Amino acid sequence: MTTTAQARSFDKAAARYAASRPSYPPALLDAVEELSGRPLEGARVADIGAGTGLATALLHARGARVVAVEPGLGMASQLRLGLPHVPVVLGDGDNLPLATGSMDVLTYAQAWHWTDPRKSVPEALRVLRPGGALALWWNDGDGAVPWTAAQDSRLRRLFGAPDGAPDPLARFRGLPARLGIVTRQLAWARRIPLDTHLANLASYSDFLVLGEDGTRAFLAEERDILREVFPNGMVEERYVVSLAVAVV
Repeated sequence: MTTTAQARSFDKAAARYAASRPSYPPALLDAVEELSGRPLEGARVADIGAGTGLATALLHARGARVVAVEPGLGMASQLRLGLPHVPVVLGDGDNLPLATGSMDVLTYAQAWHWTDPRKSVPEALRVLRPGGALALWWNDGDGAVPWTAAQDSRLRRLFGAPDGAPDPLARFRGLPARLGIVTRQLAWARRIPLDTHLANLASYSDFLVLGEDGTRAFLAEERDILREVFPNGMVEERYVVSLAVAVV
């Protein structure tokens, strides 16, 4: 369950978020184009809950005419630093600051769970042009990798979450069946220094709400554990991107 405190916690860690969070593989945007039936180049795209612009940057590089929508001042300011030529507007998915029928594609990169579907679904349908596409996706650590599964278990114990990794595709089941959601999963990996991996963990909303002392203690123990797994100090992170696309 997400909270307002969690949603707003990112503003105080925007620079850390931008520096350490994983981006997305090029195959993801290929899949968005395939499932939406249209190229992103030249399309009017709004990236909702854009954060520091990880997905926004990829959409811009693909040639989309993209606007970023972000509720947090700190995150929006960080996005402007990295993407000074991309328009940024303050707002969220429950009340989009966008004109009716103005967008070809709406993207929610790890942002849909911060919305209330009772509000965000009608808003998305209002803003999209006929034939436009709604695209939602999440990066998840690959639970088939033993060290990733073990770390996830430690995180769940720390934050009192139920045992066992949830089904990533379950996030899409609350969407109305009439939208004709099509899903796909894509595996990818990145190799990063241990410090970057730990900084990425520290940027999670649960840690930002937990506070510095609790975060520092957990990460110190995690550093010792991962040094045994990766003695050269380079962490091989494996991810699965879960994507859902609907053409409206």
